Amino acid sequence: MMGFNMSNSDFFQKFQAMAEDVQKKVSDAVKDSPAKDLEKNVRGLMNQGFQKMDLITRQEFDIQVQVLAKTREKLEELEAKVEALQAKINS
Repeated sequence: MMGFNMSNSDFFQKFQAMAEDVQKKVSDAVKDSPAKDLEKNVRGLMNQGFQKMDLITRQEFDIQVQVLAKTREKLEELEAKVEALQAKINS
């Protein structure tokens, strides 16, 4: 029985090169086809729809999550101070 002497690394490098070649050929074929125009038009329509929905970007969402976390932390600190002051008044 004849065996292959190809290592896993060689196999994956050849597979990756082949996949990149196929991806490039498909990308080139789509680039010059009406499908590319269709993709642009669909993206434009989706963006318009999203703008009408008053959505925020992921970046804006992440910023608000950070602001909320800081606010929650500050609230917990203030609650602890109020409890300490109440304990001091009541003792």
